[in-house]
Amino acid sequence: MNKFGLIGFPLTHSFSKKYFSQKFQNLGIDGQNIYELFEIEQIKDLKIVLENNPDLVGLNVTIPHKLSVIPFLDEIDSAAKEIGAVNVIKISNGKLKGYNSDYYGFKYSLIDFLSGLKPKALVLGTGGASKAVVKVLTDLNIPFLYVSRSASQDVINYQDITEIIADYKLIINTTPLGMYPNIDSCPELPYHLLDASYFLYDLVYNPEETLFMKKGLQKGAKVMHGMQMLVGQAEEAYEIWTN
Repeated sequence: MNKFGLIGFPLTHSFSKKYFSQKFQNLGIDGQNIYELFEIEQIKDLKIVLENNPDLVGLNVTIPHKLSVIPFLDEIDSAAKEIGAVNVIKISNGKLKGYNSDYYGFKYSLIDFLSGLKPKALVLGTGGASKAVVKVLTDLNIPFLYVSRSASQDVINYQDITEIIADYKLIINTTPLGMYPNIDSCPELPYHLLDASYFLYDLVYNPEETLFMKKGLQKGAKVMHGMQMLVGQAEEAYEIWTN
């Protein structure tokens, strides 16, 4: 039996287990493959997961462990090292190698969303999910600014957005704000300044329409949620595990 799984916290509503279980069934390999959830608040508990599941061959990594997992790996793929975050682990002969499939999922979904345009971007959040996003923006030659609750070098805070938002037509939410079950939360933006020229991309996929997206739609902005990215990164993860 090959076992795959997801580590993160919390895992109240996992896309991955349903997706991969259905994929295994569709491929007719569900009898030899299983996908489980491993909710760990502290990354040090990864050791316990591995000890209790010696048949693990692959893991997905989600919030909040995409950065903190790196020191626990034996090796890291060069692309993931450049991005600075890991969301896929391949386990072979007891060794853990980290990869980043978020890059591929986000890149191709963003290209579809923008339809050839390259507006300057605001990236909300500086955590692990943002790392693949800014790498994609860099590779696509899309200028960007990080936005966080606290300003620092190369990072502005939310209070600064009002002054510059007219020049940044792409806004990408990489934070968990608005994610189920906290569906009444959203990033603090001057939504009243938005119009039909803006693109709002939310990496959150549950619910399908976040409050961030709703506020954008009310002003005529184009919006996208994270499902297309999620499917893309899941397929890339499967390729990593099986090749």
